[in-house]
Amino acid sequence: MKIISTKNAPAAVGPYSQAVMVKDTLYVSGQIPFVPETMTLVSEDIKDQTRQSLNNILGIVKEAGLEKEDIVKCGVFMKDLGMFKDMNEVYAEFFGDHKPARFAVEVARLPLDVLVEIDAIVVK
Repeated sequence: MKIISTKNAPAAVGPYSQAVMVKDTLYVSGQIPFVPETMTLVSEDIKDQTRQSLNNILGIVKEAGLEKEDIVKCGVFMKDLGMFKDMNEVYAEFFGDHKPARFAVEVARLPLDVLVEIDAIVVK
């Protein structure tokens, strides 16, 4: 097992790693829409928050020597599924023709009261 850490994603806000590599599989912890350099929320907009969360995942994936196309599954946790259309639009734009498996659920509350948190499983 190898711990993956990068400044291209927000520092962990708890006792966990940004990601863990086990053999050829990378498990990326849930990424909230914080700008890594400032550790502040990107904006109150769901589209901006989705894009930032995905870019944070990509920063970790690249640090591990992998690519966006290696992402095989994402979990999307949302404060309000009424915002699903806007989240999905940004998600589709980010991945293009690559379509990892995914789930999306509404949760009562997310860390630091963000609107979305996304995790990923990546295979080399």
